[in-house]
Amino acid sequence: MVEYNAQKIEEKWQQKWEKEKIFEVKEDNKKPKYYVLEMYPYPSGKLHMGHLRNYTIGDCYARFKRMKGFNVLYPMGYDSFGMPAENAAIDHGANPEDWTNKNIEKMKEQQKRIGLSYDWTREVFSHNPNYYKWDQWFFLKMLEKNLAYRQESYVNWCPKCDIIFFIPLYKSLELLYSN
Repeated sequence: MVEYNAQKIEEKWQQKWEKEKIFEVKEDNKKPKYYVLEMYPYPSGKLHMGHLRNYTIGDCYARFKRMKGFNVLYPMGYDSFGMPAENAAIDHGANPEDWTNKNIEKMKEQQKRIGLSYDWTREVFSHNPNYYKWDQWFFLKMLEKNLAYRQESYVNWCPKCDIIFFIPLYKSLELLYSN
């Protein structure tokens, strides 16, 4: 019987996928477009089984849609601008930017190792000024439409992280474009 060496086989195929860029989405008007997006992890440490569960489900769905003939945009990014990553760096006595960048590299290595089919050319980092300038632009647009304002209110407060949790951006965008 021939020995099945999973690590060797996985590495072979992952190298082939990367070399041939098979997960990079290219414009193709013959195929219907499809967009798969999962939560972007906080790069405050390494990935854990909860992350892998989530990303495996998204990956299976992206692969399924590709097999059904869709041109699938499946990016990955890191929710790296904010308190979770900064607090983790402070807890470890590290520079927040260095800590965050090292964790992103480790997470990316883990994600590639399990063979997730992301288009890595579409990778985003929320601590990159070219990314968060758009968050600021959206906020200013909401402010112009009186969708952003200051008032006293009950909030979702996390005393451990010392932060307020806001409504998700997609809900904000829904409000922005519905008025």
